[in-house]
Amino acid sequence: MLTVALTACSADGADKADAAALSEKNPGTSANLRGDHPEDETDGSPKATAAPAARDKVNKLNLTPGHRATVGIGQPLSVSFDHPVKNKAAVEERLKVSTSNGTEGSWGWMRDYSGKERVDWRPKEYWKPGTKVSLKADLDGVDSGADGGWFVRDYATTFTIGEQQIVKVDLDKHRLKLMRDGKLVKDVPMSAGTPGGDKASWRGTAVLMSKEGTINMRSETVGLGDAYDKMVDSSMRLTWSGMYAHAAPWNKAYLGKANKSSGCVGMSDEDAEWIYRQVQVGDPFEMTGDDAKGTVAPNNGYGEWNLSWADWQTKSALG
Repeated sequence: MLTVALTACSADGADKADAAALSEKNPGTSANLRGDHPEDETDGSPKATAAPAARDKVNKLNLTPGHRATVGIGQPLSVSFDHPVKNKAAVEERLKVSTSNGTEGSWGWMRDYSGKERVDWRPKEYWKPGTKVSLKADLDGVDSGADGGWFVRDYATTFTIGEQQIVKVDLDKHRLKLMRDGKLVKDVPMSAGTPGGDKASWRGTAVLMSKEGTINMRSETVGLGDAYDKMVDSSMRLTWSGMYAHAAPWNKAYLGKANKSSGCVGMSDEDAEWIYRQVQVGDPFEMTGDDAKGTVAPNNGYGEWNLSWADWQTKSALG
């Protein structure tokens, strides 16, 4: 299926595409319009109760992954809200997560890349394959506080963890490796973002957000002028700011040799198509190397794996 989206390979711009279309192709995602927003990240965990919200204002939420989805071992449970949540502790204590194997995890509050309030439940370590996860959000009648409005219904969802897969991206050696159950499945040459400026790639762990197939990538959407306007195959979104792994046949001379892209991880048509068919939404991409502009932020997609467990726990409103 062909998808036309205003996206680009850069660490600086946000996708303007309607995520509802993304959700149709990727059941591990929820439909939500994500717009451009500075990459600020706040833990927003005041313990004091905020002023009551207006009773005629309703707050709603979106849940990711989608109901009954099967996702990779790095996928957090993510809840985003239509309006600000000042009474974070009151809301968080109503969010009950249960797992089939007693997985340890914690909630963490942040501002989503779109600017919306968001809270994610991240395990201490990657999920174990086969884990079944359930959320019950008994929010009916709970006050968000201030201008956030009241919740007027409860929510629930379940999802399952699939195969143990990790994609390892070595920015300095220009290689991408797919690991399954700790064993190497495939090792392919790639070329990442040109170092030394805005076109450099991110390092750290990103989680595969969606498999978007063929999309239109335009440099002007991320502040790079009219450098390119291309239809790009086997597109795998890693961040909201526009970093993908995808086919890049035009970069053939640099694959496995040098980083010469506008921020994404590019491969040959054949290798990208193979990787695309193997990976699942929620698979972690662990990107290492010095040829990077910085580390993926927790709110830029699902970058919370770049925080230590101790640091992640401080983002809970319940202490």
